Amino acid sequence: MKEMAEFLFMAAMLRRTPRSGLQFLGSGRESVAEHVFQTTIAGYALAKMEIESGVEVDEKRLLQLCLLHDLLEARTGDHNYVNKKYVEVDEARALEDMCQPLFFGEEMAALVKEFEEKESFEAQLAADADQLALIVLVKEQQDLGNPYAKKWLTVARQRLLTDSGRALAKGLYESDWASWWFSKDSNEWWVNGKNKKGEK
Repeated sequence: MKEMAEFLFMAAMLRRTPRSGLQFLGSGRESVAEHVFQTTIAGYALAKMEIESGVEVDEKRLLQLCLLHDLLEARTGDHNYVNKKYVEVDEARALEDMCQPLFFGEEMAALVKEFEEKESFEAQLAADADQLALIVLVKEQQDLGNPYAKKWLTVARQRLLTDSGRALAKGLYESDWASWWFSKDSNEWWVNGKNKKGEK
């Protein structure tokens, strides 16, 4: 169980690993673990959209790709686009060190490589989920007044690979980040603690 315990401790490090690009946006804060969670939720939504439209998707594999896509950052840290101009990360060594002790390491390594190569449809959906997680965060910052967020959203939307990813990004872009809980329809609740029917 030593290897399994060390694997879980390693994964927990993502809770303490900050997403470094936000320092250039100038606002917002997120750990890699929070980003992975949001990516996995976005991947789940994309899978359901594809299935609803009649497209065959390996939902389990898509969610595995989302869950593992940034796991190496527990070892390497998160390197943003500015860092990557100057710093070379030995991801191959990090992947080997992460996977070699585990009896399911080969499967994990294959999933990480599949995500990076972006050739399978599931990997493209996972890549879009990764960008959608960023879009959720940056759209929130735009709605809160960050003047640079619009540029980030434009770039993130250009990275999308699938029609469903682009459709969901459009929906995010056209929605207010707080509309799910604070809208015109809910005004009566916030004023009087009741909905329009008078129910508490």
